[in-house]
Amino acid sequence: MNWDDVRIFLAVARTGQILAASKRLGLNHATLSRRLTALESALSARLFVRRTHGCEMTAEGELFLPAAERMESEMLAAQARLTRTDTTAAGTVRIGAPDGFGVSFLAPRLGRLIERHPQLKIELVPVPRSFSLSSREADIAITLERPDQGRLVSAKLTDYTLGLYAARSYLEAEGWPETIEALKTHRRIGYVEDLVFTASLNFSAEILRRWDARFEISSATGQTEAVRSGAGIGILHDYIARTDPALLRILPDVSIRRSYWTTFHESARDLTRVRVVADFLQEIVRAEHQRFL
Repeated sequence: MNWDDVRIFLAVARTGQILAASKRLGLNHATLSRRLTALESALSARLFVRRTHGCEMTAEGELFLPAAERMESEMLAAQARLTRTDTTAAGTVRIGAPDGFGVSFLAPRLGRLIERHPQLKIELVPVPRSFSLSSREADIAITLERPDQGRLVSAKLTDYTLGLYAARSYLEAEGWPETIEALKTHRRIGYVEDLVFTASLNFSAEILRRWDARFEISSATGQTEAVRSGAGIGILHDYIARTDPALLRILPDVSIRRSYWTTFHESARDLTRVRVVADFLQEIVRAEHQRFL
């Protein structure tokens, strides 16, 4: 079995299209299709149903996927061990992060990293979702919980707090709530419940058993903008909201604490570019740790 053909299988499995996989790997579309066929012949199994709009993985493909991912992990680890004397950070590192942290904190600071390492390319994906590290959706993920499954390496970045905020214009029009019970008479902003991708985001229940938001938004940055507009009261990240003069903290004794973690697949442990980026994330958070608490 040819390892390059397995790599092609993984690219098609992850993109769902031969054309998209060929672009990702820098291969001709016809060549990639031919080599995928060769892999299927070697395995005596049909791995995909190829359609005009994409590729659907067969049951045999689903069975082969975990083995292919293990092969990829071992190959990456072997390459890292063979080149472990290389101290140059070069290549692409994709960081998956929650949108609030990614947009407000990482995006303005990652430029320093590429200044230090001109051969490094950073891809920041700040979206409210989880990332599959085994599927290479990201090289490093910023998670809200420490993963307890899979071959993953995690390190705590920092604790952070959230609190109740409203726009000055909203409070002037609707009044200040003096108690948690009084929140029930106010418009509330929260997450779209069926799109909450981790239990750590279900923090509204720690304030009110039934938050019952009138306005639900699936991202932290979206909620911040909605609160700023005067749409209602929201639970916002303190490190973002307290620097905004348009937002006022209400019920200051109400505080929620959460954590950020850096997580990457253990096969990337010896990759210089991944280590450099993970260390930089720790560095910039440590330098501004008071911002988060």
